[in-house]
Amino acid sequence: MERKLMTKLKQWKEDKNRKPLIIRGARQVGKTWIMKEFGKRYFDQFVYINFDENRRMKDLFEGNIDPKTILMLLNAETGISIHSETTLIIFDEVQEVPRALTSLKYFYEEAPEYPVIAAGSLLGVALHEGTSFPVGKVSFLNLYPLSFIEFLDACNETALVQLLKDRNQNTFQLLKEKYIERLKQYYFVGGMPEAVRCFVESSDFSAVREIQKDLIDYYRQDFSKHAQTAIIPRLNMVWQSIPMQLAKENKKFFYGQIKQGARAKDFELAIQWLLDCGLIHKVHCVSKPYLPLISYCDFSAFKIYLHDIGLLSAMSNLSSKTLLEGNEIFTEFKGALTEQFVLQQLVAQNDSQLYYYSTPNSRMEIDFLMQVEDHIIPLEVKAEENLRAKSLVTFYQKYSCPICVRTSMSDYRRQDWILNIPLYEISLLEDLVKETFR
Repeated sequence: MERKLMTKLKQWKEDKNRKPLIIRGARQVGKTWIMKEFGKRYFDQFVYINFDENRRMKDLFEGNIDPKTILMLLNAETGISIHSETTLIIFDEVQEVPRALTSLKYFYEEAPEYPVIAAGSLLGVALHEGTSFPVGKVSFLNLYPLSFIEFLDACNETALVQLLKDRNQNTFQLLKEKYIERLKQYYFVGGMPEAVRCFVESSDFSAVREIQKDLIDYYRQDFSKHAQTAIIPRLNMVWQSIPMQLAKENKKFFYGQIKQGARAKDFELAIQWLLDCGLIHKVHCVSKPYLPLISYCDFSAFKIYLHDIGLLSAMSNLSSKTLLEGNEIFTEFKGALTEQFVLQQLVAQNDSQLYYYSTPNSRMEIDFLMQVEDHIIPLEVKAEENLRAKSLVTFYQKYSCPICVRTSMSDYRRQDWILNIPLYEISLLEDLVKETFR
């Protein structure tokens, strides 16, 4: 399967001023695969060290960590003669060996000609626990579950992918039903690589669901293995409450729905742990849609989404029949899956930072706010072909935004100040909005 991140990795390789690179992302989103595949495609050879499995390399990094010594150790361990520029050095699960993380600084300062790439699913957790970090000496890229476009590509829908890239609105309408069919499948399968591969090879939704359940169990095992004992029960409680939180009409995260009488201080560390692992997205409320949005952020009011829509479907016990037959998927579950889908696509496409807007009495809410160039763009999410936008109209009248966006199953259209983008095109949002400014 093809990943958008591969293009960014190639750009990193060709950058004359590149730094050692760290790929961040949750477990099982494909970090190991993409690093090795990158090494196969664009280098003569690569050396791969997984610090979670290689005890000997853990011990060796307790000694001298200057690049010359490390290169000698890697040669002895792998039997590969490492050459600058043509050999990719890969450190996986780098958070397991803090001194391996520190060594990236010395590669940057003393041996920048050697391409070094690292990954760590629990790197954020390790940093919060006091692991030293080579600030300013490394670059970062984020890897997320497959986006809808990547899912289409994995399903060999080359024509559908090309049409999205070309943004041919007339042809979109002719193939609308095909996009919707794949969209429903994506709501069930999601973007976890193992689940996508299973679906592409077998079209067996039951097998996909078993993989998703195994992944959910795997994450829970991670809680027990890596989290502090005191917060493990709270991690499980927060994790299990997310589908219920999103099923509400008001999707704001309420601690009281985790446990009666629960307070923020009881669960803040658990939520931060899940954020550090890349398992959730946290979307804060803002009181006013002005730049910079973070200045108007209410850190006590937020919504939490999972990192993958397929896992949300699995945790919500939604059957393939419910998701794939008719239009039930677009009316049930209070639009939770649709909001999850939109957020996941925008984050995967451009690492977008999203917020939402709500009045103090919660009578008016805009699902998402995002910054495009120097403009604040409100985005209202509709689960079906619903073009009513009462909140969006009120918001526009109050703040006079240059353009407001509504995404739904309706076709693309521009109506004065409203831009309607079909859900299956939502990853193009920034490009489509920028076109309206020209």
